[in-house]
Amino acid sequence: MSKYRVWADLSPWLTTIAFFLLWEIGCRLLGIPSFILPAPSQAIAALIEFWPGIWLNAAHTMFTTLLGFAMAVAIGAALGVTVGASPLIYRAVNPLLIGFNSIPKVALVPILVLWFGIGTVPAVLTAFLVAFFPITVNVATGIVTMEPELADVLRSLGASKLDILLKVGVPRTLPYFFASLKVAITLAFVGAVISETVAANAGIGYLMLTASSTFRVPLVFAALLVIAAMGILMYAAAALVERRYTRWATRVVTG
Repeated sequence: MSKYRVWADLSPWLTTIAFFLLWEIGCRLLGIPSFILPAPSQAIAALIEFWPGIWLNAAHTMFTTLLGFAMAVAIGAALGVTVGASPLIYRAVNPLLIGFNSIPKVALVPILVLWFGIGTVPAVLTAFLVAFFPITVNVATGIVTMEPELADVLRSLGASKLDILLKVGVPRTLPYFFASLKVAITLAFVGAVISETVAANAGIGYLMLTASSTFRVPLVFAALLVIAAMGILMYAAAALVERRYTRWATRVVTG
């Protein structure tokens, strides 16, 4: 294994450790009170102390996030294929999608609460609404940017539009699709937590809101660390699936 590869593998860990060390040292040297900015050691201590409650709320947030993300994958991919396969639908729907995505999703949470009440459903729907747009756009882009020469060759061989779409267009979108999953899963966490901080009775966002109202700031940062860890795990899972199914589309660069 080359020295470059070793440093490349260690760099994320070294950067993370350096970040937390600088954070810890800065808090200690500057004497920042824990109710303003707790040191990482204080956040970890709160994480250990309140782990049973954090675990339950984290599991709830993970459930709502994954459920909203699954809905976004199914609906976003289907809509992306539909939009990308038809130039007419693409031109007709694109302004609507852009306008809808421009609406801050936090502004929709009160409406979702009005419709479905306080609880899990608004968090699931917010995660879905935040995550489905990048999937739809990337899948549609993968189909729209298919080389016209390739479609002409297949058409000359007797392939129908549906054959071209299913056998060439859809496989060609896989790099775009899996790349969008890495973005969408992190956005789904953002949507779920935002909804939980506005109107929920469980979840990491609800825990953060409760802790901040009683000035238990180390517990708030402990919850933030848990959210970051869950987001990293889900991003890594999406990246692993991407490497597994789109290795043919990845150019290997050696250093």
